[in-house]
Amino acid sequence: MKSAFDTAYKSMILSASGWRMVFASSGNEEDASPELTEEKGAIAVLAAHAFAKYITDKKGKNRTVVVGTDTRPTGKAIADRMIRGLAASGVQVRFIGVSAAPEIMSYAKTADGFAYISASHNPIGHNGIKFGLADGGVIPAEEASQVIQFFRTLCESDNPEAEAERIFALCPAEAADKIYAESPAYKKEALGYYRNFTRLVVSAQSEKTQQDAFFTEIKTALQKSPLSAVCDMNGSARCLSIDKDFLSENGVGFYAINDTAGSIAHAIIPEPENLVHCAREMERLQRAGTSSALLGYMPDCDGDRGNIVYWNEKTQSCEVLAAQEVFALSVLSELAFRCRQNGAEKTAVSVNGATSMRIDEIARAFGAEVHRAEVGEANIVNLARSLRKSGYAVPILGEGSNGGNITHPAAVRDPMNTLFALIKLLTIKDSEGHKGLFHLWCSLSGREHLYKENFSFADIIASLPAYTTTGVSDQRALMKIRDKNHAELKRRFQRIFTEEWPQKKESLRAYGIESWEAAATVGTKEIVNPEDFGVSGTGGLKIIFKDGQNKKTAFMWMRGSATEPVFRILCDVRGTNKKAEAELIDWERSMLAKADTL
Repeated sequence: MKSAFDTAYKSMILSASGWRMVFASSGNEEDASPELTEEKGAIAVLAAHAFAKYITDKKGKNRTVVVGTDTRPTGKAIADRMIRGLAASGVQVRFIGVSAAPEIMSYAKTADGFAYISASHNPIGHNGIKFGLADGGVIPAEEASQVIQFFRTLCESDNPEAEAERIFALCPAEAADKIYAESPAYKKEALGYYRNFTRLVVSAQSEKTQQDAFFTEIKTALQKSPLSAVCDMNGSARCLSIDKDFLSENGVGFYAINDTAGSIAHAIIPEPENLVHCAREMERLQRAGTSSALLGYMPDCDGDRGNIVYWNEKTQSCEVLAAQEVFALSVLSELAFRCRQNGAEKTAVSVNGATSMRIDEIARAFGAEVHRAEVGEANIVNLARSLRKSGYAVPILGEGSNGGNITHPAAVRDPMNTLFALIKLLTIKDSEGHKGLFHLWCSLSGREHLYKENFSFADIIASLPAYTTTGVSDQRALMKIRDKNHAELKRRFQRIFTEEWPQKKESLRAYGIESWEAAATVGTKEIVNPEDFGVSGTGGLKIIFKDGQNKKTAFMWMRGSATEPVFRILCDVRGTNKKAEAELIDWERSMLAKADTL
């Protein structure tokens, strides 16, 4: 018979992007209770010990690790177990309390690594841990597997709870008290470091004088055309971060709702169904005469993703941007910004396999390449690292399917960087013989006619390449798959697809589809036209459809989530043909359902 510890441990999802489970004592994912059961507390201690072993084996003794949490109810209890587990294992701990993910990951550059307690956008009863190093990114997948393996060894020993208790007892009370006493000072230091790091990322300038010149240009433009940001904090970690001060000092007005840390007012995932709260506040401000309230954002609980709403001056209404559009606009902005600064250079964008092909069209206009990795922040960050070693500049990367962006040298998504990508598009205009960012985009994409001097944000959005893409929160994008062997599932899918393709091709010709090729993403590698779809394993599998001129016109994609017990799918179709997207995803669901029953 399984012990309570074994049941809890076996429910934990372990991946390079993060370890997650329902930490709430009841096991209910919607439980807002802060308590942990003894076995879940023991799991937190053993996780800390496993990371401590990894970092001391890698870097030697007396290493320093920054620990922080998002605002989930169980965060404080997990942090206490981990702080003591790390300290007992010979690691120096800087505890910064509630911290946004980009904040702790930038501050980690002053230490040897970080342990961040969060479950990102998952329901409130979930929690988890991200482990990373001093570069601010999560541990590379091949090394993360070492931490996971040692953690499994600890959890599968004869008496893991007794081992956790032994480790916990090795941390004297006075050592833990000292860590907590020093916490406020470290939190203040982390905020200062994060502010300075954000100035570097947004301006793409390392010298303070150059940064000052950049932000002066932004502030001068905003004095002529005021802009305010509206944030639905939703009780997230960003409530205690730099948002208000950083935006205000750089000329952006700031309004917030639900801005008490820990007071989570509604569902956490920043998808359209939850962005409505921010949209309503923006509409209220507009009605009250605050015409500068033009952009809004809502972060998830750890504050690394902030999807966008905007005021459409043409329709006089607030509209929600799809996640793929947010990423597309950010890529457009940063590539145009880099092109304006540096001219021609070998440039690439690192994205996941589920990112819309509109990114390829945007990148092509600026002479940049698009490289794809498996879904998971760790994969795209590590792909970007590899590309840089090969001589590429990779100014921006991200997962279009989830929204947000990672702007180099940051190694995590950050709503401040997303907001300023959009602000740069709006404020950096033609001057001294240089085209502004939007003008540059219109020109290089061969559509100079789209540019006008007094353009609006709606004009920029309208200039994006048109694609119809399934949203990640769309119920059609989620499937419950019984077969845990995803390689075999995909092999059965391959047989079904190749059997059905000749007949299905006849109806798909109505959308210009004539042929197909497959692509698998495994970690940082993309395998084009694998003979065996099963080589994708637990990674991503994509069927790319082409027109009569052999141009890519659509794709269907699938992958089992590494952090949630679901199988994710989506389709992407060039143009605005919702019927084509619907037919493709219905066909994909049908084939997967058949494959799961064979």
